[in-house]
Amino acid sequence: MSISALADELGVHPNTVRFHLDALVSDGQVEKLEPDHRGPGRPPLMFRAIPQMDPGGPRRYRLLAEILAASLAAGRDPRAKALAAGRAWGRRLESPARHGKKMGAKESIEHLVGLLDELGFAPERRKSGREHQVSLRHCPFLELAETRTNVVCPIHLGLMQGALESWEAPVAVDRLDAFVEPDRCLAHLTLEGATR
Repeated sequence: MSISALADELGVHPNTVRFHLDALVSDGQVEKLEPDHRGPGRPPLMFRAIPQMDPGGPRRYRLLAEILAASLAAGRDPRAKALAAGRAWGRRLESPARHGKKMGAKESIEHLVGLLDELGFAPERRKSGREHQVSLRHCPFLELAETRTNVVCPIHLGLMQGALESWEAPVAVDRLDAFVEPDRCLAHLTLEGATR
């Protein structure tokens, strides 16, 4: 369409259309066309929308998560597959800057808590007797975790285990107790060389 045709269609001034078309062309959503003009006079500028996916359109990530969780749950040993997936993901997470030295247990736990905080778990470091724990006060996948605990919780456990392994931390996450309270899951940590 031409600028004047768009202005007529929208009921606005051609300068308004021109301004918005310039922005749409810059964003790659509209393109200028070479007019097919053989008559006298200057041919009008022509524009058309570029067919593409709408980057501002609605997203359905929860549906994708449900599909993937259902697929994991349907197979053999869903807990083991979910744990392995979480571990693999955890190993890919950014390693803390160590400046050539190995992290100690305290630093490793602090970094784990920071990572979990960035991911939206609202973690709190705790100690129960001699045992170190990380309390998770929020689940970023709560709706799925309530229905697919056998998949989502092992993914979280594997994520922590994989991250600590890749950091070569002297700390391991032995287990994750899901929903020990309505608003809390509890990760149990073991320090290298410690006995239970």
